[in-house]
Amino acid sequence: MSLRLAYWSASPEALKAMSGVGAYIRKSGLDMKLVDLVYLRVSQINGCAYCCDIHSHDLRKAGETEQRLDCLAGWRESSFYTDRERAALGWAESLTKVIETHADDESYAAARAAFNDKELADLTFAISLMNAWNRLGVGFRHGPKPRTA
Repeated sequence: MSLRLAYWSASPEALKAMSGVGAYIRKSGLDMKLVDLVYLRVSQINGCAYCCDIHSHDLRKAGETEQRLDCLAGWRESSFYTDRERAALGWAESLTKVIETHADDESYAAARAAFNDKELADLTFAISLMNAWNRLGVGFRHGPKPRTA
C-alpha cells in the first residue's frame, strides 16, 4: 500500500501538538504497559497496521508475553488480563466503537470502579489520542516497514 500523504511534514505543528498529548500520557502516572495494551487493542479495532506494529513491539520490549498479545483481540474470553486491564480494554472498545455503544454505562461503570478521576480522564485522553493516530495512519495509508531486528 502506498503512502497517500506524509502528514508529519505537511502539518508539523499539528503533529507536535498530538505528540505533546502522548508525552503527557507517558508522564501521567498510568502504567505504560496498560496504556500500550489499550493502544494496541484500539489499533486492532481500527485496522491500523502501523500502530499495531509499534505497540506490539513496545509491549514485547516491556516484557509482555506472546500469549497475552496473541489473545488480546479475544480478551473477554481469556483469563490472562487483570480486572483493571479488562476495565480499560472495555472502556477503550466502547469509545472506539462509540457509534455502536454510545459509551455504554456498563463499560463506564467498570472503568469508574477501576480508576480514580485523574486516571480515568487520562485513560480517556489516551484512547482518544490513539483513535486520532489511527485515523491518520489508516487515512493516509501509513503502514509499517519490515523489521530487521
